[in-house]
Formats: sequence, C-alpha cells, structure tokens
Amino acid sequence: MSVFKKFLGQTAIYGLSTVFSRLFNFILTPIYTGKFAAGTYGIFTTMYAYASMINAVLAFGMESTYFRYLNKHEDKKQEVYNNSFLCIAFISTLFLITGLVFSNPIAAYLTDDPHQLADYKRYLQLFIWILFIDAICVIPFAKLRADDKAFKYSLIKFLNIGCFVGFNLVFIYIIPLIIKHHWPLSEWLGSWYRGIWVGYVFVANLIASIVTFFMLLPEFLKLQLRFDKELFGKMFSYSWPILVANLSFIVNENLDKIVLSRLLPHKIADHQVGIYGAVCKIAIFMSIFITAFRLGAEPFFFSHAKNANAKKTYAIILHYFVIALAVLFVGLIANIEILKYFIRKNEYWVGLPAVPYLLFGYVCLGIYMNLSIWYRLSDQTRFGLYISIIGAIITIVLNFVLIPKYSYMGSAWVSMLAYFVMMVISYVLGQKYYPIPYDLKRILSYLLISVVLVVLSFWIFNRNIYIGNALLLAFIGGIFYFEKDQLKTILFKK
Repeated sequence: MSVFKKFLGQTAIYGLSTVFSRLFNFILTPIYTGKFAAGTYGIFTTMYAYASMINAVLAFGMESTYFRYLNKHEDKKQEVYNNSFLCIAFISTLFLITGLVFSNPIAAYLTDDPHQLADYKRYLQLFIWILFIDAICVIPFAKLRADDKAFKYSLIKFLNIGCFVGFNLVFIYIIPLIIKHHWPLSEWLGSWYRGIWVGYVFVANLIASIVTFFMLLPEFLKLQLRFDKELFGKMFSYSWPILVANLSFIVNENLDKIVLSRLLPHKIADHQVGIYGAVCKIAIFMSIFITAFRLGAEPFFFSHAKNANAKKTYAIILHYFVIALAVLFVGLIANIEILKYFIRKNEYWVGLPAVPYLLFGYVCLGIYMNLSIWYRLSDQTRFGLYISIIGAIITIVLNFVLIPKYSYMGSAWVSMLAYFVMMVISYVLGQKYYPIPYDLKRILSYLLISVVLVVLSFWIFNRNIYIGNALLLAFIGGIFYFEKDQLKTILFKK
C-alpha cells in the first residue's frame, strides 16, 4: 500500500501550498468588496472570466499531453519537453502580437461607455502580458511536477500569490498612506497614483507573473530549441481534443459571468456580476481541494498506469476523494454564516442562496476530473472533447434562457447541471471503454446523504451554525464507522 502513501504525500504538499496560496488570495475578497462598489467588482470578475478562457487556448492541452508522452516515450523526454514548450510559445507569441496590435477595437467591444474606453485598453494590455507570461510558464511548471519537485513547485506558486497579494496591499493601502502623511516619495507617488483604481489589481498580477518567470529560469534553461516533427504530430493529435475539452470546461466555468453582463440591463449588470463573483469566492475552498488533488493526481495516474493493479488503485482514490468532497460540501454550508463575513459589504449577501448549487457543481466537477483519467490513459481524448462540448452547450443554451429571468441564480443552477451531466456521461463511457471497479453504491450513498444534510442545514434549519455542525459531525462519524477498516489498511500497512 506504499503507493497510496506516496500519492497522499505528493498531494499533501500540493494541497498545503494550494491552501495557503488561495487563502492568501482569499483575504483579498473582503478588501475588494470593501473598497470597490459591486459594479466595479463586476469589471474585475468579467476580465478574469475572459482571461480564463484565453488561458485554455494558449495552453493548447499541452500540459496533459506532456505527462502522457513523458511516460509513453521515456527515451524522448527532452524532445517531449521541447515540443510541448515550443508549441505553447509559438501560440502565445502570436497572441501577444495580435492582442497588442488590436487592443483598441477589442477594448471598444468590452465597453460601450466612451469614458471607460481608455481604462479598458489599459486593462486589456496588462492582461495580454499576464496571459503571455503565464502561458509560457505552463510546461516548466509541469516539468517540476513530473520530476517530483513538489516542494519547489509549491514554493514558486506560493511566492507568486504572495507577490500578488503584497502588491495589492501596496496599491490599496500603503501608497495612499504615504501620500496622506507626506512621507518620503509622496510627491512622486502622488504624480501618478490614481487612487482606488481596479487597474492596480491587474498591475499586481503582472508583477507576480514576472517574478514567477524569473523563478522558473532554471527550467527554461533546460530547453533545447529542437523540434521533433514526427513526435509533435502524435502529440498534436492527442492534445487538440484536450484543448477543446479544456476550453469547453472554461466556458462552463466563466461564460455565466460574461453573459450576465450582456443579458441583464446595463444599469444593473455590473452590480449583479459583482454579487455573483463575490459569492463564488465562498466556493473557493472546494476549488482549492480539487486543484490540490489534480496537481498530485495527474502525474501520479500517468506514471502508475503500467502497474498491474492500477485500476483498483484508481477506484480506491476516487472513493476517498468523493468522501472528502462530500464532507467539505456539508462543512462549508454548515459554516456559511461565518464565511459570508469574508465578503464585507452585506449588499453582496443577497447572493448566498447560489452557494449550495455552486458547491455541488464543484463536487460533480471534481468527480468528473477524476473519472476523466480513462480517456487520457486509453488515448481516446476525443471523448473528453465530446463530453465537454455537451457541457458547454448546456451552459450556453440554458444561461441565455434563465439569466434574463433569474439573473445569477439561473447561472448557478446551470453550472451545477452542466457538471452533473458531464460527470454521469464520463462514468458511463468510461465503464464501457476503460472499466474501473468503482464502488458506485457507496459513492452514491455518500453523495446523496451530503445533499440531504445540506438541504437541512441551509434551508430547513435556516443556516443555523450549531445544527449545521452537529449534522457535519454526525456525517463524519458515520463515514469513519463504515470506512475505518480500509483506512487502517491503506494508512498503516506497508
């Protein structure tokens, strides 16, 4: 069972760094919601939604492709590294040049207010450079994970978010304080400082990305500007369905925020997007856990694929992953009356009823990401494309139907439904083409119980913290009772 200890150890390192990094980032939510009006926060939310979609295109599915071909062609590790990086570098450079050249018409598309056009152009140019730098860092980061350098990977990510948070605090608090008290540099700072301007958030992000690039220089120096055309042809065939799948996933994740700003009346659109974007931050804890799992699981799944008991291992991992998701789901809802204070202004709290739907959507997404290993390992990535397109169609069609009538609540319902459908389809197809012996009965039992407890906690007992946490403890106690024997085997036997 040492394989589980190795997996847990790697995931724990990624998990701790991801938790601390995201918590650092999370402290910005009360700052943003306290300093920016909901309409201004809506600009922030919309810009990052667009950025997430572009990121998926620039990465071109090469991260997963790199892991797959690294283990498939162990004699060509350098060529796989070169090909993966050069592909992303070419696409990203093309994007950088095109984006900067056409920044004026793109900015005009993003806003119909001529008074905001200059600001949107600045936002856009900052984001173009952020996206370019982040994209060319994808494969060097993947190499750290593939080389089992989890600590170094985590350290760089931690420094990235530390820079982002630190420079946010500088722009929002420290510079105004220096100017107010006429401390050294106050005249120079006052000559260009614009006050509480949302653009400084993007400036802080760019600084953090540049710092990350320099931290990864040792990995960049290992590159060789040699391109293996034959190998790239195979890698391309594997990666482009992943690109479309990832893009469809990003559509599911971010289209609602973009569509909200377009379908709602202009005078309330930014306000509604701001509320939705703020309450989405409460779901960040579920996202943190899923991200930490993915960082540890992806290279592990590929490297373990040749083992005789690989499928049994994958089944056990999903089983306990679902348990962790279910506990986290119940726990977050049980304590939502505390978590809401991270959103400082109570004008945002009206959006809290969307949170249970968003969280269960993340539960389905996490399970789907775990299940998706079947088409990656069997080189049938086209199925990932099909599944994600179905999810994207659901997201696009139903958002256009529900948002005009239900605003962000419609978006939350659609997000949950899309991920649920993707999860079910992936399971059904996976059992047909790459069967893994999941304990479906017990997994469904835990999920159903978690949903019932959330309904009781949030709606029946009206978010009462004491009752919610009592239900959480009872749930954990029941899980431990049924799982204690297998847990002992996994954790304590060699």
